This record gives sequence, structure tokens and C-alpha cells, in this order.
Amino acid sequence: MLLRLWPQSLFGRLLAASVAAVLLAQAVALVLIAQERERFVMQGSVREWTRRIAETTQMLAPLSAAQRVAALARQSESSPAADPPHMTHPPWGGHHAAAHPLERGFLRLPLLSDFENTLREQLRAALGTGYGIEFGPTPQPAPPAVALAPPFYEAHELALHPARAQRYDVTVRFPDGDAVTYRLERMPGGAPLPRNLFVNLSLLVLLLVIVLYIAARNITRPLSELARAADSLGRDTRAVPQIAEQGARELRDAARAFNTMQDRLHRYLDSRTRVLAAMSHDLKTPLTRLRLQVEALDNEPMQARIGRELDEMESMVREALALFRGLDDGEPASALDVDALVAQIRDEFRDMGATVTITGHALRPFVGKPQALKRCFTNLIANAVKFGTRADIQIEDGADLLIRTRDRGPGIPEAELERVFEPFYRLESSRNRDSGGTGLGLSIARDIAQAHGGSLLLANLPGGGLEATLRLPRRR
Repeated sequence: MLLRLWPQSLFGRLLAASVAAVLLAQAVALVLIAQERERFVMQGSVREWTRRIAETTQMLAPLSAAQRVAALARQSESSPAADPPHMTHPPWGGHHAAAHPLERGFLRLPLLSDFENTLREQLRAALGTGYGIEFGPTPQPAPPAVALAPPFYEAHELALHPARAQRYDVTVRFPDGDAVTYRLERMPGGAPLPRNLFVNLSLLVLLLVIVLYIAARNITRPLSELARAADSLGRDTRAVPQIAEQGARELRDAARAFNTMQDRLHRYLDSRTRVLAAMSHDLKTPLTRLRLQVEALDNEPMQARIGRELDEMESMVREALALFRGLDDGEPASALDVDALVAQIRDEFRDMGATVTITGHALRPFVGKPQALKRCFTNLIANAVKFGTRADIQIEDGADLLIRTRDRGPGIPEAELERVFEPFYRLESSRNRDSGGTGLGLSIARDIAQAHGGSLLLANLPGGGLEATLRLPRRR
């Protein structure tokens, strides 16, 4: 499930990884801040409560038991009666800032803290070994105790959320056996963090995400342009302009290398075009002279046999030049009606007495080179008719345009399904054109498919016969 949610594009992965790293860093920073604040708050609260308990205990220590009760009663009478129970000022004059209910409170992270042990250890250090200390949650019902006002940061939250307060009783036992109980209140949970801290961190994350978005886009945009240029170069070598050499140094180097490769490819194609033009003239001229000489022969059987040989040579030269020329013929791509093109080829084969059927149809025109695609379809149908007695064409359209050509022949051995795409490779050992052909039809068909960004695959059918699947991707 997580792999499905992970972006597939480089831009998406860069942005997602960067945002995840920022969020993780902010979470770690928040935890570290909370831990430090928790330590500060807890130490401050414990230090304040320890001071007050120690001062009161030392004030009551010289008195007798009756005097202690009277002193505590007088101090309780002098305490402000208007204060709520958890905000009662201690009789020794400790004060805290009043919390306004409209003021913003704190948010807490659930961090572990050893509040009880810390308070107990500091009390023992402040009072000495002669005093006994008992510490625990306030029992129910709560017995009488001396109320200790919370520190200012605890008092603020206790004023806003009194129902969430946790009450603890600290019982200090004097050396003479008498005891006094102090009651304190604190907020549960971990470190108190101001709410605006989360707002500031959220704004910081948003700012970083915007910067990372811009940086990731600047990195991936040249790569996307390079990918589109490479794809277009495979379709039409003459229609791709030079891409801009911009961005980071590595991206500029990649764009420069692509432009250099494109220039070299153009020079190579221009040189090959001149060579093919010379070869075409040099090969066809002697064949034409030979044909004229054959027509002048008086021996008709010899004339017919040599004529068939010349026809085969001309066909081999024509197909070899077509293979070597590839799609570098300057034919522009245009929107063509695949249904009409396939129907036209079917009618041409029917006129020659072949059986060709068509099922399915294309949903919309396909952008490609009409003459090259016609040559590709013709080669596939010709192979099906020649070696499989008939051709059944099935057209499927969707994200890709699929054209399946099936025959009812003997099929091809599995080990030979890829080798038949090699130029001049034929299953038959004979060089007779009626049995083995020139071995260039499938090679030319696959070159045309790949030049359109597609593929051509062969597979044996379970019930016998061969299926050629031509896949042409729709441009998105």
C-alpha cells in the first residue's frame, strides 16, 4: 500500500523525500525542545515547591505540636477566601500571577518524567536526614493539608483546566514524631509548549516545502525536456530542435551531450542518404541493362528464367534499400485513419485472392507516418497470408493502439521468435523467394513500430497459428 502511494515521477519523489526529511527534522527538533522544556519546567516546579515546603517545615520545627496546629489555623484564617481551592495562597506569603481564562494555554507532548523521585530527592537534600518524607497521590476523601500554590507556568494551565489537575500529598514527619501534610497540584502530561510554537513550526515547514518545490521543479524540468526530446528524436530525427543548456552543471552537461549526439546523428544520416542514393543508382543501372539484354534473347525459356532471377534481385535491392534507409525519408507525421488504412490494405490483398478479415476499430485517428505504417501493416499481413493461408486482423484501442494479425499456419519454434526479426534471416534454408522470401519484412516492420515508440511481438497461438501484436502508444 505504501509503495502505491509513493510517487513514480522523479519530481514527486524528490519533493516527497524532501518534505518527509523536513517533517522528520522538525519532529526531532520539537521532541528535543520539549525534552529541554520539560526538564526546565519540572526542575523549576520542584525547586519552588521544595523551597516552600522547607521554609514552612523549618518555621514549624521549633514549635510544639499544639503550637503548630494553632499556627496553621491562624495562617489558614489569613489566607484570601476568594481564591479557589487549587489557587489558595500559602500562609507564608508565596504569590503567583493570576491567569486570565482568555489567555492562551500550553500544549503538552507526552514525554516521560520522574517527577516524584525528583521532588523526593530535593526535599531530602533540603530538610536533611532527620525528617521523614512520604509522597503520593492525594487519597479520596482528601484529608486536611497545607495547600501549596503552583508556580506561574503551572498556575496558568490550572486556571484554564482545573478538572485536569493532578493532586499530590507530601507528608513531612518531624524528628519528634509529629507530621504535617502539604498538598500540591500540577498538570499531567509532559512538556508544556506554547501553542504559537506549533504555528511557527508549521509556517517554517510550509516555507521549506515551497522552496523545495521550486528547487525540485528546476531540477526535473530539464530532465523532462530531455526525455521528450529523446522520444521525439526516435520518432523524427529532423523535427527535434536543440534543447536549452540550462540548470545545474550536470543538467547542462547532459543537454550538451544530447545536442552533440543529435548533430552527429544528423551528419551520419546525411552521409548515409548520399551513400544510399549512389548505391540505388549503381545497383539499378546494371539490372536495367541486364533486363534489356534478356528481352533481346531468342530463347524464351532462358528469357523467362533470367527474368525471374532479375525480378528477385530487384526485389531484394528494393527491400534492402528500404531497410537501410529506415524512416529517414522525410515523411512528416500526420493524423491518419487506421481503420481506413487497414481496410485499404485488406481490399488490395482480396484483389489478389487472399482472405483477410478485420474486427474492432480505432477510437480516434493516430498520429504517425502514413506510408511507413502502411508498409508495416502490409508486411505483417503478407507474412500471415503467405505462411498461414489467411490473415485475421483485430484492432483494439485504449491507452495504446493494438493491431493483432493472426494466421492459421504452422507457427514458429519458440527459439526462433526473436531471430526472425534479424535482417535477412529466414527459417527456410532455401534462398528461393517463393519459400523463404528475403527475410527483411519483419525487420522493417519492427523498425517502423519502434520508430513510432511502439513494439512488435510474435507469439504462437494455443490452437495453432501465429499472432503478431503491433503496439502503438498514444501520444499523451
